Amino acid sequence: MKILVLFYSTYGHIKLMAEAVVEGAKQVEGADVILRRVPETLPDAVLEKMGAFEIQKSFANIPVVEHSDLVNADAIIFGTPTRFGNMTGQMKQFLDSTGGLWAQGSLIGKVASVFTSSATQHGGQESTILSTHIPLLHHGMIIVGLPYSFQGQTRIDEITGCSPYGVSTIAGGQGERLPSLNELEGARFLGKHVATITAKLTR
Repeated sequence: MKILVLFYSTYGHIKLMAEAVVEGAKQVEGADVILRRVPETLPDAVLEKMGAFEIQKSFANIPVVEHSDLVNADAIIFGTPTRFGNMTGQMKQFLDSTGGLWAQGSLIGKVASVFTSSATQHGGQESTILSTHIPLLHHGMIIVGLPYSFQGQTRIDEITGCSPYGVSTIAGGQGERLPSLNELEGARFLGKHVATITAKLTR
């Protein structure tokens, strides 16, 4: 059973969530979990002006995804920051490149799930996850959300991400807020949940 965790991260918040998703998926017996990133499309000069160049360099040890990684996976968990209530251009450009896989039906029946981040509490987390579901449904994938058995999404004692649609974190306007313990636990829960469902389907 192969689980692919595929992400794009500008300032590292989604990378931290992706690593937690990997931890959760690995808890399921028989899960072979790999972490991949989508290609960066911004020039280095732009990343430097954004203050993201050094952070991006720290991702260099994580391999860039190949289409074959998607084909070989039984489940794919996508992580993308929010941009105006939608996925990043980098993730969209990669998904747009998978037309050949769509034509061959290569992803039909595979499990899919989505996690995200935004600067603010109401910065489009749910719309990003839901709109990311659309191309995955066109690929014929089976969408898995975050069930209420993860009770951390019902907390009202702190500001936190996570919803029935998927896991999320709040980064702050300057990226100053790192994923909370509750959000990271939600990411681990999602990874384990997706891997558990995938194990049942692959059996």
